[in-house]
Amino acid sequence: VQLQASGGGLVQAGGSLRLSCVASERTFSSYAMGWFRQLPGKEREFVSGVKRSSGTTYYTDSVKGRFTISRDNAENTAYLQMNNLKPEDTAVYYCAASYTTIVSEFRSYRSYAYWGQGTQVTVSS
Repeated sequence: VQLQASGGGLVQAGGSLRLSCVASERTFSSYAMGWFRQLPGKEREFVSGVKRSSGTTYYTDSVKGRFTISRDNAENTAYLQMNNLKPEDTAVYYCAASYTTIVSEFRSYRSYAYWGQGTQVTVSS
C-alpha cells in the first residue's frame, strides 16, 4: 500500500494543524494506522495509533488531550488533528500502516510495514 501524507506547515504555539494520510488501496480498513514523528538524528517516536476496525486509539503521553487520531475507511484516509501545538511538537510527521493487532506492538515503528513520505510540522514560540 502507498501512503501520502499532507497537512504539515508552520504554525504558532497554541495553533492547530490537521494531518491527512491517504492510502492507495481499498484494503485500507485491513491496516492499523499510526503516526510517528522524527527529529534529525533521533529515532522515530510513536505519536498515535488507531486499530483497523474498532477505532480504538492510542497516544503517547505528551500529546494526550491535544491530538486526536481518526480514520475514514470509506475514504482510505487517516487523520491526526493537532491542537494546542507546542514548539516541542516540531518534527517531521510520518503516517504508517501495520498488519498488527497486538496492542503492545502499536508503539514500535518496527511493527509498521508501509510508510508515507513525511510532512514537516514546525511550531514557533
